[in-house]
Amino acid sequence: MARPTNRLTHRFVTTTKQPGLHADGGGLYLEVDKSGVGKRWTFIFQWRGARKQMGLGGLAVTSLAEAREIAEEARRHVAKSINPIEAKKAAQAEGATFGDVADDLLKALAPEWKNAKHLYQWKQSLTVDAASLRPLPIDAVSTEDVLDVLKPIWSVKPETASRTRGRIERVLDAAKAKGLRKGENPARWKGHLSLLLPKRQRLTQGHHPAMPYEAAADFMARLRARPALAARALEFTILTAARTSETIFARPGEVDLVNKVWNVPADRMKMKVAHRVPLTDRAVQIVTELMEEMPKADFIFAKADGAALSTAAMSALLERMGDDAYSVHGFRSTFRDWAGECTAFADSVAEAALAHRVGDETERAYRRGDAFQKRIKLMDAWAAYLDRPKTGTVVEMRRA
Repeated sequence: MARPTNRLTHRFVTTTKQPGLHADGGGLYLEVDKSGVGKRWTFIFQWRGARKQMGLGGLAVTSLAEAREIAEEARRHVAKSINPIEAKKAAQAEGATFGDVADDLLKALAPEWKNAKHLYQWKQSLTVDAASLRPLPIDAVSTEDVLDVLKPIWSVKPETASRTRGRIERVLDAAKAKGLRKGENPARWKGHLSLLLPKRQRLTQGHHPAMPYEAAADFMARLRARPALAARALEFTILTAARTSETIFARPGEVDLVNKVWNVPADRMKMKVAHRVPLTDRAVQIVTELMEEMPKADFIFAKADGAALSTAAMSALLERMGDDAYSVHGFRSTFRDWAGECTAFADSVAEAALAHRVGDETERAYRRGDAFQKRIKLMDAWAAYLDRPKTGTVVEMRRA
């Protein structure tokens, strides 16, 4: 004999606070949590000898009548040897877009990222660079669709294009894992897109993509037109050929504005050797304005709350400016290339400006000085080179 259905009443489901499962019949249950407040519907059924449970939604959004209708549909599926859970997934997939799956993937991955920079970069790739894919049905994204995203940026922004391709591939793999797609991934590189796109050009020095020095002055003009604190930090970093951490954690006490010298202590240098940096007039102006605005701040590049600017802020700025083919650290290579190609300064002077060790221990013992006077002239020449365009306007700073 079939078990009776419709055993629960509207009053009971809305007023009961007894924890546990309350049967309505036919596999439909009201599940009440231990607090007696949370209530949800569940459908329990046997599938190939195993007990299965399918959620039907909370009582706040699914009424008793609606839960019964959903349960009845699930029973019909079971009678036809169709798993109702799989049928539900298939129904949800109909209309699922690339954007839907991308957003779900970002939510799933976010807890893994300790640095906000990673989330920002992924969002940029999947919402801006791959914007044309977002409205497409996830199971319809094709190789041509992926190529339409990549081709316009493949040569002009190779690093951005490569990262975007990898993130598109990850979204499509996630869709396949959820049963929303079938077949090969149209964004895969090896044996697929590698045959359809030219070999990626690497505009790099070592592992850090470097802007060609010929483009640096025009970039500086655009950078100076931006009011953000990150823009001033990046401008200062380029003018001094410093590393990111050296700039971000610079303190007022390290700067001698009268003699125009920045004394970076050994514990903040990569080689653990104190480094003197000549400051150009513009670098002094940046520091002076920031220190006047927040005279009690612990850091020169302090945010409004007094904390140091994020180490990812300058990289994020490059992305917003559309220059994320290059890295912040890469501007040290830009400076070094300029010094070697466009000036008569000795290599040792340029290397000293970068706080690099030159020669073996014996050679360094004979070269006791840090070529500071020569480096003053070198950095002034660098600043003059960067100041060539007159299209850029130095603007007031706005703290993040």
